[in-house]
Amino acid sequence: MTGSWSRLLRSTPFRLALTFGFLFMLAFVLSGAIVYQMMSADLAERLDESIKETYSVVAATYSANDLEDLVATIESHAKLSPKKEQLFSLTDPAGNHLAGNFTATGLPDGFSGFDAVLPDVPPDTEYRAFSGSVGGNNLTVAFSLSETEELETVAMMSFGWATLIITGLAVAGGALLASRVQLRLDGIAATMVDVSHGRLDTRIPLTGTGDDIDIVSSQVNAALDRLSGLVDGMKQVSANIAHDLKTPLNRLQMILEGAADKAARDQDVSDDLADARAEGHQINETFDALLRIAQIEAGARKARFTDLDLGEVLEIIAEIYTDVAEDDGKSLVSTRLRETADPIHGDRELLTQMFANLVENALRHCPPGTTIKLSVTRQAERVLASVADNGPGIPPDEREKVFQRLYRLDHSRSTPGSGLGLSLVRAIADLHGASIALEDCEPGLAVVVSFPLATD
Repeated sequence: MTGSWSRLLRSTPFRLALTFGFLFMLAFVLSGAIVYQMMSADLAERLDESIKETYSVVAATYSANDLEDLVATIESHAKLSPKKEQLFSLTDPAGNHLAGNFTATGLPDGFSGFDAVLPDVPPDTEYRAFSGSVGGNNLTVAFSLSETEELETVAMMSFGWATLIITGLAVAGGALLASRVQLRLDGIAATMVDVSHGRLDTRIPLTGTGDDIDIVSSQVNAALDRLSGLVDGMKQVSANIAHDLKTPLNRLQMILEGAADKAARDQDVSDDLADARAEGHQINETFDALLRIAQIEAGARKARFTDLDLGEVLEIIAEIYTDVAEDDGKSLVSTRLRETADPIHGDRELLTQMFANLVENALRHCPPGTTIKLSVTRQAERVLASVADNGPGIPPDEREKVFQRLYRLDHSRSTPGSGLGLSLVRAIADLHGASIALEDCEPGLAVVVSFPLATD
C-alpha cells in the first residue's frame, strides 16, 4: 500500500492535479481576500452613514438657546441601548457632562475611533464615533464595532473553511483522477512490455470515451497492427524466400557441379555457364525487387512527387504494350485516358512501373485471345485507374494473398516471374495514398487503383 501511494505521489497526473488544485486554491484565496476587503470597506462605509445619520437626527432636535429637547433626545436614545452598542455624549465647552450614557473627552471633530472603558462593556471594545458642535456644546455619537467585527469574523471563518474544503477536494480529486489516469498509463506500459517481449498481438485497452489518451492509444494500436503485419510479412517473406529460391539455388548448384565435372574432363562448359548466369540473374532480380519494395515502403521517393496527369501515364503504357500484346496473340485497348484533366500527386516513374507490372501480369497469365483494357475515370474526389481483362481471373479467396511478397498461384508457378510484381504494385499504391481493389469481370479480373486528387 505504501508503494502504491509512493507511486501515486510521483505520478505526473497526480502532480498536475495538485498543481491545478494549488492554483485554484490560490485564486480562491486571492479572490476571497479581495471580497473580504471590499465587504469590510462596505460595512465601514455603511456604519459611518448610520452614525452620521443618527448624529444628524439627534442634532436636529436642538433649538436656539434651548437644550431641553436635545438632552431629552440623547437620553431617550441612550436608554434604547442598554448594552451600550450605541453611545451618546453631550458636554459643554468646559467638558462637563450634560447628557448621554458616556462622557466623550479628547475626541476630534468628525469621525474617529476609540477603545471605551465602560461598566458592563467588555474591555478593548472598539467604537466608531462622530463628534461635532451643537449650540456651542460638543455632541458625540458612537457605534460599537463588535457587530461589524463579528460579520468580518464569520466571513473570515467561512473563507477559511472553504479553503480547507477546497484543498481537501483538490487532493482527493487529484488522487482519484491521477489513479484512474495512472491505471490507463499502466495499461499502456504493460502493453509495451508485452510487445517488447514479442507478444505482438497485445493491444492497449480503450475506454471508448474518445479522450486524448484514447486517441493516442488508438494510434499506438494502429502502429502495433502495422508492426505486427510487417513482422508477419517478414516471416512470410523469409519462408517464401526459402521456398521459392531453394529451387533456383539448387539448380544453380547442379549446373555449377556439372560444369565442374565437364571441366575436369576437358569438355565445353559454355552452355552450363550461360545457364548459371541466367539463374544468377534471376536470383539477383528477385533480391533487387525486394530491396526496391523496401525502399518504396520507407517513403524514400516522396521527394520526387509532382502533380501529373494519370491519363498520360497510361497512354505511355498503351503505346509500349499494344504491339507486345498483339505479338502474344492478345489485344490492348484504352478508353477515356485523357478525359480527366484532374491531376494527382505522385512519382511518374513509379506509377509507370506500377501499371507496367499490372499489364505484364495480365499478359503473362492470360491465354491468347484475351482483351486487356486500360481506363481512367473521375469519381467524386478521386481518380480511378483500371487494368481489366477477360482472362481466367483470380479466385476470391486468393485475391488478397497475391499482394504478399513471393506469393504465386499454383497455376502460375510454371510461368516466369518472382511473385513480386503485385507486391511492388501495392507498395507504390500505398506510397501514393491509393487503394487497390480486385474486381470480378465475369470472366476476368479488373485491378482498380483509386488515387486522391492533388491538393493545392
